[in-house]
Amino acid sequence: MEFQKVVKKRRMVRHFKKDDIPQEKVDLILQLAQHAPSAGYSQGVAYVVVRDAERKKRLAELQGEEEYAKAGFHRWISEAPVAIVACISEKIYHDRYSEPDKLKNGREIEWPTPYWFFDAGASCMIVMLAAVDLALASAFTGVTRVHEMKELLGIPDHFHPVGVISIGYGDKDVKSPSLKRGRRNWNEFVHYERW
Repeated sequence: MEFQKVVKKRRMVRHFKKDDIPQEKVDLILQLAQHAPSAGYSQGVAYVVVRDAERKKRLAELQGEEEYAKAGFHRWISEAPVAIVACISEKIYHDRYSEPDKLKNGREIEWPTPYWFFDAGASCMIVMLAAVDLALASAFTGVTRVHEMKELLGIPDHFHPVGVISIGYGDKDVKSPSLKRGRRNWNEFVHYERW
């Protein structure tokens, strides 16, 4: 699919068909995500792929799926054939920026922005765009019950689960009422030369 069409077609889909996704498609999505930008080529993003129905059900519970269902949405987190949990390790970035080629005056740089989260977001966006390109749909939910998610999936201490990307073949869903807000005015979104 043409890139512009992929970007414009991508949205948070909150209902999936029961059809399974071939492992080759899941692997391709994650191979593409591995090409996301990474500060200092630290590569601190990692993913946990969950297909097991019982584990997805527990994952959905941690993600608050019951509250979504009460609000009129489908149970899209547990019903999606694949859940991909995005994780980031701040430690990997500090380790990388402690290496000789990254030291500034013998010290690690100050981090005015936690770029590990930027890198995780960029990688997650590639996952969602790659899904659309493969005629799939996706939805992202942020992880709030971090400790329990780490326990459920055996995520190492220095990794932080940031979100769950549900992937499957999209079905007719209930769209978020937030969409009624519309896109911001172009002049509020883009500023040329100066704000």
